[in-house]
Amino acid sequence: MIIVMKPEATGEEIEHLADVIREAGLQAHISRGEERTVIGAIGDEQKLQQIPFTSFAGVDSAMPIVKPYKLAGRSFRPEGTRIKIRDFVIGGDDIIVAGGPCSVEKNDSLFETARAIKASGAKLLRGGAFKPRTSPYDFAGLGEEGLQMLADAREETGLAIVTEVMDTRDVELVNRYADAFQIGTRNAQNFNLLREVGKYDKPVFLKRGMSMTVKEWLMSAEYVMSQGNKDVILVERGIRTFETSTRNTLDLCAVCVAMQETHLPVFVDPSHAAGDFRFVQQLSLAAIAGGAQGLMIEVHPVPQKAWSDGAQTLKFTKFDRLMDALRPVAEAVGKHVPSGVPAAV
Repeated sequence: MIIVMKPEATGEEIEHLADVIREAGLQAHISRGEERTVIGAIGDEQKLQQIPFTSFAGVDSAMPIVKPYKLAGRSFRPEGTRIKIRDFVIGGDDIIVAGGPCSVEKNDSLFETARAIKASGAKLLRGGAFKPRTSPYDFAGLGEEGLQMLADAREETGLAIVTEVMDTRDVELVNRYADAFQIGTRNAQNFNLLREVGKYDKPVFLKRGMSMTVKEWLMSAEYVMSQGNKDVILVERGIRTFETSTRNTLDLCAVCVAMQETHLPVFVDPSHAAGDFRFVQQLSLAAIAGGAQGLMIEVHPVPQKAWSDGAQTLKFTKFDRLMDALRPVAEAVGKHVPSGVPAAV
């Protein structure tokens, strides 16, 4: 149930209502907007049927929710969620782009990439220190050494860093280094991991599972949010279909549906959707035209030598051209792509 308070509702009235909800055996999540406060009653709504919420002081309206994603649903925060990371905001007027290698490597490529993507206008450096691989014999990441390299690149460039966490035992370690967690497609329904990152005050980029419905995707976000962390960014990265000409099938319909159903920001990962660098720019333009609020793109100085996923990775010149191509599309939908910051000489 969603209870909308009047603009003049006092803190005492809000807390009293929250106590009533808790006494009924449900959780009370308070969301304070610029004009109104909304209280979400999370749990078995049957227990609330006999409570006349509209008769309580300070209450404007009370609406039952039939959808299972209570906190992630748009009715919980109709104005949309904005998430601040360092010096930028996700979910606002800016299109935020994360770029970087699939995996952090033992060479200077990460630092070269960080300088290049910042010069082109990216705000986030992405890179895997822990890598889920289909084969147990493939390179699986540098672990804490990779996290330290990401932190060093942040120190040099000022870019925020987002990196994947794969195991509940590593959440605290990744938390010490990263500005945001990433939950990859293979862990999108690892409910213990989702609950664990939900206990931290750090944004979570939640990739859609390769065979997940939109409802299941939003329910995974609900797992994170139910633990107190409301800063979730949904990432569409392509789903598994019968089509084999690309690595996955980018589901722009899911982007549109998610934006209708939830207040959470929605990103698109065109690199993993395509599996082929030749299609990344076209998919990126389509994603922004369709309303996505950001992109995650794989970038490397020499993609042919990348330790993983080189076929879908852009070199610096192609990434720079992509960022330039995004700007008029973003303007057409009322958004803006930040300008680049050249590296210091």
